[in-house]
Amino acid sequence: MEVPCVRVAPEQGEATRSTLADADLIDDGYEISVEDNWLYIPVTAPEAAREAFDGNVDIVSRTVPERERQTMPADLLAFDPTYERLGKAALIDEDDPERARAITDAILESDLPVETVLNKASKVKGETRVRDWELLAGEDTEVVHREYGCEFLLDLAEVYFSPRLATERHRVAQQVGSEAQCASETANGQGPRAGGEHAFDMFAGVGPFVIPFAKRGAECVGVDINPDAIEYLRENARRNGVEDRVTAINDDVRDVAIDYEDWADRIVMNLPHSADEFLESAVTLAGDDCTLHYYDIQHEDDPFGPGERAIRAVAESEYDVTVNTRHTVRSYAPHELNVCLDVRLER
Repeated sequence: MEVPCVRVAPEQGEATRSTLADADLIDDGYEISVEDNWLYIPVTAPEAAREAFDGNVDIVSRTVPERERQTMPADLLAFDPTYERLGKAALIDEDDPERARAITDAILESDLPVETVLNKASKVKGETRVRDWELLAGEDTEVVHREYGCEFLLDLAEVYFSPRLATERHRVAQQVGSEAQCASETANGQGPRAGGEHAFDMFAGVGPFVIPFAKRGAECVGVDINPDAIEYLRENARRNGVEDRVTAINDDVRDVAIDYEDWADRIVMNLPHSADEFLESAVTLAGDDCTLHYYDIQHEDDPFGPGERAIRAVAESEYDVTVNTRHTVRSYAPHELNVCLDVRLER
């Protein structure tokens, strides 16, 4: 079976492997191989690997040996456990203490590179959307997570973060500074904004949208009501070398919007249960030509209609409103979908 591989000269192998490992992009199901004086490193996401090297890397499809099968938690149990990986932490959701203990022991005894196991001890709660955790293994609830070439330090007990949204965040980040955006600006006689786009995340958390936006050249503002999230956002901007392009603000975005009136070329509204309550602030923030990424959770019978109607009701007095993309992010609950509307606002 052919798999995507980064191809490099052997003398560049260790540096390349280290960069790919830091970005969590190496496909552990296959061996790194050498042939004809080239080193082939299997990767899970070729486009992300290309971005990790700013496009200066060869990616080829290659038949490489499968790695000897690792011992997984299911191999050590009489059932297939459910867990999420976040950095070197495994997250489980078990009410039965004995079952939780058995899963924890199996995770630690397996070949997974996991040091911490956390069990969900409450639902997401409060305006900061955090939850309680039971620490079953490890020292604390702070983890380092890597996705698509970005590194995030965060404390799960203090901030909201969902690893399940990595693919969606990458989908949106790829639009930042894209040729399509630049072409639309040029067509309107504006020309690309010097220094890159102005991107505003209204509920920024630790920066999973802001950091990749900034790495693609955007000047970013991230606002969050949670002071711990803002501290981690600042640290993550530093870790990823984009602190000069990131402004982090601890406040209610409704109180901040007027300070950035007409500023944004791109706005993220990832607060799916109540984003509609912040649409007036979004319109305040939006510049003459702005893309809005509006997240919603609705019944499967009409997942996009309520959000589109809400946006039009608030924005159409000032803007031509065009829905560019109606995108289903994931199933949220029985008969409920988490969706995103990519909406262009043009004065």
